[in-house]
Amino acid sequence: MVILYEENTIFRQIFLDGRPLPNDPDPRWMGYSVGRWEGDTLVVDSTGFRDGGWLDRMGHPHSSDLHVIERFRRPDVGHLEIDVTIDDSKAYSKRITYTQRQTLIPDEDLLEYFCTENEKDREHFK
Repeated sequence: MVILYEENTIFRQIFLDGRPLPNDPDPRWMGYSVGRWEGDTLVVDSTGFRDGGWLDRMGHPHSSDLHVIERFRRPDVGHLEIDVTIDDSKAYSKRITYTQRQTLIPDEDLLEYFCTENEKDREHFK
């Protein structure tokens, strides 16, 4: 499974073929993810993150010990609920759990997103 993100035009792979998480993964910005079905819920287990990344745009940090478990559910056709558990004992004193709720927007395209903040070369592209 591939998840496409508008922000930074990045993608994420989730392997659903039954493979285990690697013991010593090559660190990645988006980590290394494997998934499995538990009834109607897709459970995604992710490790292997690069040290020094952020959990969100607000700059909440994480370490290379970050372990994320996501549970994807569709309560109905137009909605997706994702329960997220973040476990990183180097960065936080306890596990963090929250739910993201997404709504389908039919007939929409992914937009390009490029961070141009503090762009020094913009003048050369005119």
